[in-house]
Order: sequence, then structure tokens, then C-alpha cells
Amino acid sequence: MQTGLFSQLAEPFTGEALFDCLTDLVFFIKNIRGEYVVVNQTLVDRCGLREKRELIGRRADEVFPPPLGGNYRAQDEKVLRNGDVILNQLELHFYPSGGRGWCLTNKLPLRNRDGGVAGLVGISKDIQAANERSQDYSRMARVIQHIQTHYDEPLRVKELAVRAGLSEYQFEQRIRKFFQLTPGQLIQKTRMEFAVRRLRETDQPVAAIALDCGYSDQSAFTRQFRQTIGLSPSEYRRTFRKTSG
Repeated sequence: MQTGLFSQLAEPFTGEALFDCLTDLVFFIKNIRGEYVVVNQTLVDRCGLREKRELIGRRADEVFPPPLGGNYRAQDEKVLRNGDVILNQLELHFYPSGGRGWCLTNKLPLRNRDGGVAGLVGISKDIQAANERSQDYSRMARVIQHIQTHYDEPLRVKELAVRAGLSEYQFEQRIRKFFQLTPGQLIQKTRMEFAVRRLRETDQPVAAIALDCGYSDQSAFTRQFRQTIGLSPSEYRRTFRKTSG
């Protein structure tokens, strides 16, 4: 049934025109070499470009400055070479236009008729700020404040739910409603926001920042930071100071 529909189309359906309507989401399709073959206008705008053709045929490391571009390229390679699937990965993105923002990234391999990987498709959806004026949010404000002031301590979802007077399920649903994140992702985001501020504004050693973010193991902190930010803590510090100086 599905094959019958697609065989009638004048050209392959990529969803490009549909995703062009969305300004809070970047969409792309890449070939096996990691080159953009389809993008939406939002990605073009955030890269500081005017036309899609300026992105088509280029890889992430040819669009984004080092070392960010190389790390984005390495993430693509995991999908293209290994067939890895990336689902709802919390990331802080930096764009050549100068903008930055938190998002949830999804990347899936595109397979050919023989089952091999032929490319990838991906989206990165912006995380919107919570509506703090909502009555429902006011009931959660105390717990959110607790997370924001105790991120250096072990934070367990069960204990946070009790603090909010909710079951774990109810608590997770409320957090998703306000932040589009799981409780674990919200805690991770809070810790990473603190870390990037410290790396930008102080000379504090990375090991000390890791401890202040609730990580007893610096290597675990570095892995999480790289996955979320796209750079190691040291790379982030060097890149920020280079661009700001």
C-alpha cells in the first residue's frame, strides 16, 4: 500500500516543503559522504546563509567552525558507518550566524534495498522556555528551584517527585509538559548550563567544575559535556576565549 503511493509520485518525497514551514526545528538529509542533500530554510538561516544551494553538497565540518564542525561530522559518521540511531539527545547548538540554543536531536540511518546505510535523516527541535506564569508551573516552582540550587548534589527523580507531592509518573509528565525534557535531561541541562558559564567566566580547573556540577568522576563529566555541547570542556574554553578575544 505504501509502495503503491510512493511509486505514483512525480519525485521522491523528502518532506522539505513541510519542514520549511517550521522555524523552531532544523531538518536535513545527508548522503553516505555526510554531505547535505536536503535542508530546510531554518537551517540555512541559522548558518547565516541565504539560499539552500549554499549548504547542499557540503559536510558539517565545511559549514561549522572547528572544532565544532569536526565533532558534528564525527556524530554523523556513527550513523553512516555503524547504523547508530540517535534519539532525543539533549544538545546545545552553536550556529555560524552567532545564535545558540538548546535542542533535542534525532538522527536515523537511511537504508538502501540491500539493507546497507545510504545516508541519514535528522532533525533538531528547539527547547522552548517554560511558561512560568502558568498555575500548574507555580506548583512545581519549588522543585525546579531545588534542582537549580542543588545540581551539585545527587538528584533522584523519586525524591523530587515526593518533594512535588506527585507520583514519579505524574512528576515526569509535568516536567515534559513544561520543558519538553525528561527529569534526567532537565538536571543534565541545568548542570551543563552551570559548567559552560564557569568555563567562559573563570579559570577554575575542569576537575573542580566537574565536582561543582555533581560529577565525582572528571572523565564522566567530560564525556557528558562533549555529548551535550559538541566539544570537550577544554575545547569549549579555548574556543570561547578565542572568539571573544
